Amino acid sequence: MSEEIDGYKTIDKRSEGEHKAKSSKFIGYLFPMKEESDLVDILQEIKSMHLKAGHHCYAYRLRDTHIYRHNDDGEPSGTAGKPIYNRLLSHELVDVCCVVVRYWGGTKLGTSGLIAAYKEGATLAINNATILQKYEEESLELFFDYAIMGQLMETLKKLNINISEKSFDSNPSLTITTRASVINETIVKIKADLLNRSVADITDADVIEGLKFGIEE
Repeated sequence: MSEEIDGYKTIDKRSEGEHKAKSSKFIGYLFPMKEESDLVDILQEIKSMHLKAGHHCYAYRLRDTHIYRHNDDGEPSGTAGKPIYNRLLSHELVDVCCVVVRYWGGTKLGTSGLIAAYKEGATLAINNATILQKYEEESLELFFDYAIMGQLMETLKKLNINISEKSFDSNPSLTITTRASVINETIVKIKADLLNRSVADITDADVIEGLKFGIEE
């Protein structure tokens, strides 16, 4: 499966970068962001660090909700927030917020100068970040007979499949997490290993019954 199907890029910690243009200083910050309400805390942190800055312009993109916003914070329309947002787009970043702080240097930059400066401030923050390649995940509940529990656990370990929950009652089950794009392939691999068969020998019927192991074989 290609990374484009269920892959995405993000960060897990803040980064920053600084750019100067005609005595004005542009300091870019890139933050991890999970929901829109995080913006309040992010801006509060930035503004407390830069009380004398003239502008705190920002843009953000959220993956699950597909929400995005950009804000010029008093700069001429389209000269700050949009260039910052375009940097997030070009680097394919989601679940992030980029804030670029400007300290006035006494010389006007003009529209093109502002766009270039905010773009560079955002770019430097992004370049200094550790970009993480992540994948959409889904959970599956696997039901099994206690007679094959040891074999099933060994198979999951061998295939490096994460177990997120375990239930050992009268109807034992394991909940696993796997990449969203390879759910069927994961079931096939588990089935093949448990039945000591090749992946090519696993039928559609095996996949349909794939969440029941040792119960209705």
